[in-house]
Amino acid sequence: MPTRKTTTRKKTTSAKGKVRPAPAIRRTENPIELPEGMWERISRKAYELWEQRGRQDGNALQDWLEAEEIVMEEIHESRE
Repeated sequence: MPTRKTTTRKKTTSAKGKVRPAPAIRRTENPIELPEGMWERISRKAYELWEQRGRQDGNALQDWLEAEEIVMEEIHESRE
């Protein structure tokens, strides 16, 4: 199934005061697919990190990104 791309353009002002269209930003409707089971693995690891921090709110994105890094590193090490 092909993904549909949308293009968004805004107008920007150059240093000389001229208005020009901004570069197009392409967005896909479907997010990047992770290998099977990876989302669950990252989710579990992010939950573990949240628990280790004392279940303190406000760091969900940081926990997810750190979990993603840990899981990717584990996968990389297992392939060596």
